[in-house]
Amino acid sequence: MKNKLIIVAGTGFLGQVILNHFKDKFEEIVILTRGKPKTTANAKYVNWDAKTLSGWKNELENCDVLINLAGKSVDCRYTDKNKKEILASRIDSTSILNKAILQCKNPPKNWLNSSTSTIYRHSVDMQMTEENGEIGNDFSMNVAKAWEKTFFEIETPKTLKTALRTSIVLGKNGGAFIPLKRLTQFGLGGKQGKGNQFISWIHEKDFARAIEFIIEKEMTGIINIVSPKPIRNRDFMSELRKSLKIPIGIPTPKPILKIGAKIIGTETELVLKSRNVIPERLQENGFKFEFDTLEKAFKHLTS
Repeated sequence: MKNKLIIVAGTGFLGQVILNHFKDKFEEIVILTRGKPKTTANAKYVNWDAKTLSGWKNELENCDVLINLAGKSVDCRYTDKNKKEILASRIDSTSILNKAILQCKNPPKNWLNSSTSTIYRHSVDMQMTEENGEIGNDFSMNVAKAWEKTFFEIETPKTLKTALRTSIVLGKNGGAFIPLKRLTQFGLGGKQGKGNQFISWIHEKDFARAIEFIIEKEMTGIINIVSPKPIRNRDFMSELRKSLKIPIGIPTPKPILKIGAKIIGTETELVLKSRNVIPERLQENGFKFEFDTLEKAFKHLTS
């Protein structure tokens, strides 16, 4: 059993997935949160503002693993204000953690920082690996590039660094699965847009297992946290209908999606961008996915 795990911004869906996975594998788990300090059976919650050094910095001393999930959700309208917040929330938190680590006598051994598989360009023609993936140039991709640059540009000699290029994480209690399930139950579970765009996804259990694997193997640099089989949107939705036993799924053409996105306060990019990403490094290092097909993932999530 390892000594200490810190999860930054660990109160959300992914933070709780990680907490549940690791709760019996570390003697102490600390969650840095903007919320009130408290202690539960599984973790100690410590307040931080993600911008300035204060008492939370002391928690980093003698920590085995630091996992940073901080960043404003991209599930919003890309107004100028939101764009600034999306970028700043990622850059500020990563930057202040770099500063804090450099001031530690015994800094964290491993630092895993969130990134995103959205860093790769829209692709229906080629699969993106860590080595050969093509990085594009638009708002989301430029945020991802700036985020990783901030993370890696400061050298932390005693701390290993890993950027997690995560895709859509499918889980029972949060993330994309719940709204997609609801849409499908309303009969709107058809293809979105052309339906030929790829979805890179991972089951919540494999997401947490991959993180544990990376820590154990001391893998550093950039790692794609995705299942091995990206699937086209039309097939993804068809598999979801099948698992929910819903025969009909009305497709949503792009113009309707644009109106819908405006109404619910999000962007169509989240469903229309083709993320065709492969976990080459995980596989080369011998990671075995428990949920390597969407059918297995949905069967587990809908049971």
